[in-house]
Amino acid sequence: MTLDAVARRAGVSLATASRALNGTARVREELRQRVRAAADVLGYIPNAHAQALASASSNTVGVICHDVGDPYFAAIAGGVMRAAAEQDVLVMLASTFREPAKEIAYVSVLRAQRARAILLIGSGFQDPSWERKLGAELAPYIRAGGRVAVVSRHRSLRTDAVLPENRAGAADLARALLGLGHREFAVLSGPRELTTVADRLAGFREGLTEAGVTLGAGSVVHGAFTREGGYAAARELLVRSGSSARPTCVFAVTDVMAVGALAAFREAGIRVPEDLSLAGFDDIPLVRELTPPLTTVALPLTAMGESVISLALREPRGTRSRVLRVGGEVVLRASTARPPSPTNSPFWETC
Repeated sequence: MTLDAVARRAGVSLATASRALNGTARVREELRQRVRAAADVLGYIPNAHAQALASASSNTVGVICHDVGDPYFAAIAGGVMRAAAEQDVLVMLASTFREPAKEIAYVSVLRAQRARAILLIGSGFQDPSWERKLGAELAPYIRAGGRVAVVSRHRSLRTDAVLPENRAGAADLARALLGLGHREFAVLSGPRELTTVADRLAGFREGLTEAGVTLGAGSVVHGAFTREGGYAAARELLVRSGSSARPTCVFAVTDVMAVGALAAFREAGIRVPEDLSLAGFDDIPLVRELTPPLTTVALPLTAMGESVISLALREPRGTRSRVLRVGGEVVLRASTARPPSPTNSPFWETC
């Protein structure tokens, strides 16, 4: 069914029928009702893309994240979608799988579709070239009235932002683990180019340094920001520790990596926390159900999603961007305990 058929049935011009249905200009109420009645009778459904082109904006918000299958991003996206539903806004999700070029490409697509707002969820990259390209893609969109808000990335884009205190949270975690008596640590870290990884690692080092504790050579193992990455990094750590100082506590910079590490330690016959303590960061729902439950830095992930879309849809106040900083809370659970004595930890001799 076409718009032309609706216009003929209502006895109005094609232009009047279009205006009556998309609301881009004033139309007498009597004409509007005639057009809508004709559309209902004929079963006409307006073309959303055409309406977006006509109004220079759609009621769609694009969410670009690293991996919506990751519980961290799923929780934030859930918050976005919950808040969007309350405002009758449609959410489109895209996963970049941490490929910078894909993020820029998705921004270009959302610009072409004239999305009302673009939300960038997840760590940025320590890559000036990427920053320039992304900025060049977003600048004309923002000038045309598009809204951009971000979660968990540095503020080089000068957009509204929800920023978890990654560095401070990791430092607080280090202090809490030191308080349990640990002095020998290892870190399962994500890719070096991610700013979130750099912040959490730096914060953890900072907390240790305050107590005169340093991370030994080979005690930081980098891996993918995934369960599989955590598993592989933990296996590598066990190999490295065969001839170096043995850690009593391992910090995985994200809970998802910690889940993989827990599986690797179990396969090696290592008991957590009796032989080795393990901690993560984020407090994704899964970690409370693990055996043992995971010590972590809790972030209000769903609330962060609600906040970022609220910033994006709220009326702007001048040219200054708004920043909401979100603190993390250290939650000590059963995966961490006081360090074992050397005589009670024979597993290191066989790993």
